[in-house]
Amino acid sequence: MPTAHAHRPPPRAALAMSEETATAVFGPAAREELAAVCDLAPPVLDDLTTDRARAVLARTELLVTGWGCPPVDEAALAAAPRLRAIAHSGGSVRAHVTEACWERGIEVSSAAAANALPVAEYTVAMILLSGKRVLERARDHRASRERGHPLRVDRALGNYGRTVGICSASLIGRRVIELLRPYDLRVLLHDPYVTDDEAAALGVRKVGIEELFAASDVVSVHTPLLPATRGLVGRELLAALRPGATLINTARGAVVDQEALTEAALAGRLHAVLDVTDPEGLPPDHPLWDCENVLLTPHLAGSQGNEWRRLAELTVSEVARWAAGDGFAHPVRRERLGYLA
Repeated sequence: MPTAHAHRPPPRAALAMSEETATAVFGPAAREELAAVCDLAPPVLDDLTTDRARAVLARTELLVTGWGCPPVDEAALAAAPRLRAIAHSGGSVRAHVTEACWERGIEVSSAAAANALPVAEYTVAMILLSGKRVLERARDHRASRERGHPLRVDRALGNYGRTVGICSASLIGRRVIELLRPYDLRVLLHDPYVTDDEAAALGVRKVGIEELFAASDVVSVHTPLLPATRGLVGRELLAALRPGATLINTARGAVVDQEALTEAALAGRLHAVLDVTDPEGLPPDHPLWDCENVLLTPHLAGSQGNEWRRLAELTVSEVARWAAGDGFAHPVRRERLGYLA
């Protein structure tokens, strides 16, 4: 709980995000909770260059940001001389927290930890479904209208003793590892920034990326998209996957060489579960749409529906801590930006 500080006035705050985000994430109840820990000024700022926005920014000490927030650049900061903190209600802050913010020493928080939970849940569900080939077998069952003999299924089906490879121990990757612990699975990890001892503490074995792909029945990608990771999962790694293996990508589409993935999937060599693609939103005539061993979902793994409430709750908690002088519990560090999504 935040420490009590006597006579500390509530900080002047404003919402900076799209109107749709504000309505979805900060409904009436969340707005009331936020207003209880800060002096929340109207309106929602989806453009930081207008006269009205500049009038609000002139008094703002803390920005509560969300999807659709404009870049908080030098011009915006010049209009906000009292701004000292940004509490982001989404995951990545790259789109709006500019270098100028770090230069001024703005404190930054993110709800990435809250947004990681539904992505990890989606991933675990897809790992388990892929082991049983549930989606493909359900499709065949609908087509045949017959049950088939239960003792004549492929002995390779099932989740007992399967090997799952986790590509990157991000917040989401670590949560997936945690959620997989109750199952009879062997979990491997590739992450160049994790030591062997840290991997052991997570309950996984650290391996090189080539071994991860060669040894795994399922590989789940949780690598942030950075210049060094664009196309990381390329043709050679995809070729190293066992025939019939599954690739799951909930990170960013461009981390995977989509052309190579499409070729392997169309050839029937592997299965894929893609919540993200490159580009985001495939062209209607892209061959992956009609590939029977590929499941495409519309970037739905992250927080949606009632899960937005979790984002709001974490953000309100962060604002309350900061307002009380206790700092953020989920700070974003400038020096860690090279490793974050």
